[in-house]
Amino acid sequence: MSSRRVVYVVSNELVKYASLLPSNRNRSLIVHSLVKAFGLLGDLQDDGQGACVRVIRPYPAGARDLTAYHSRDYVEFLLNPETTSSLLANSSGHAEYGLEEDCPPFKGLPEYARLVAGASLAAATALRDGHADIAICWDGGRHHAHKSQASGFCYIADCILAILAMKRASIPSQPYPRKPRIMYLDLDLHFSDGVSQAFWSSASVRAGGAVPQVLTLSIHHAAPGFFPASPLASLPNVEDASFDPFTLSIPLAKGASGTTFARIWPAVERAKDAFGPDFVVVQCGVDGLAGDPNGVWNWSLGDSDGSLGWCISRVCGHWKCKTLLLGGGGYNSPNAARAWTYLTSIALGHPLSLDANIPDHAAYPLYEHSFTLDVPQGNAQDQNSDEYLSEVEINDHTEPWSQ
Repeated sequence: MSSRRVVYVVSNELVKYASLLPSNRNRSLIVHSLVKAFGLLGDLQDDGQGACVRVIRPYPAGARDLTAYHSRDYVEFLLNPETTSSLLANSSGHAEYGLEEDCPPFKGLPEYARLVAGASLAAATALRDGHADIAICWDGGRHHAHKSQASGFCYIADCILAILAMKRASIPSQPYPRKPRIMYLDLDLHFSDGVSQAFWSSASVRAGGAVPQVLTLSIHHAAPGFFPASPLASLPNVEDASFDPFTLSIPLAKGASGTTFARIWPAVERAKDAFGPDFVVVQCGVDGLAGDPNGVWNWSLGDSDGSLGWCISRVCGHWKCKTLLLGGGGYNSPNAARAWTYLTSIALGHPLSLDANIPDHAAYPLYEHSFTLDVPQGNAQDQNSDEYLSEVEINDHTEPWSQ
């Protein structure tokens, strides 16, 4: 695509309620403030090589939107303001629906759930209806939420809702229009258990059936005791009865760096090429970047081979798919803002310089120490051995559905 049509989803109301999320207080405000400070949401000249950007306000999703995936009981509970008020007044949680521990109830939860879901749905709809080539929703990407339960800081399954919305697209084809194929690529430190389980089916169920519309591929850290625990988080084993060639995982050890991502990226490309998606949804969690409090990976933002920016530039610049970029994890809020601002500039076709100074704006003091855009790699050792990465390279499960 020579000139990209990009939509960026944000509103004052979305930022207000997304900034209340207990795990990421004020992160939404910090992120969108930096994107705006760099002038990325202004009027860009369409030079035939960059992008035309349009800011769209999300609508609050209603119960009907949410029950496209979530159970009615969970949605009614989540959207009831009296429920939240009661739980807060009694300093209690609700184990049945997961509103405890890492997903505590908080003031504004019903509005938060409706706006975040509405934001991702607005982005997905813009792509589905042909109004954009790339859609950006940094407040989305809540990949741990389940059908009837909150989990892992995620209260609403906006990734799944967006995918379901895209499935309703009609792709021109001869002699009749066909259903779309959607690839979900998750780059978060944590396994995309909510999304992967939602679209998983065992090989025995798949046998003899048509190629499904959705492929999920999660690149994440997996280790005993590391959240979330799921058998789907392991490197797939084709001999396992539960194996599904459309639910793929690439678990990485501690210290994963750009070198490791550059090494495994051809496997991602092979999966994409074999599946042939019309849409790709990328969950751009940044809790694997160096400097995140998780302290597990040692990934960099910059443009060197295998960096986060390099991966997203491949998707946006070479994959020729309608692309939805979502947020996700990331608990160093200034670094999350750096990352998603840089990825926004990549999506627009005008990458910012990694040496760019942080513009003067209200959140400027948060960027102390460097006051520049880049998030460089640290000194942690990459523990992903050549032997293991060779196993990933030969563990190619695209053959059963590449015809």
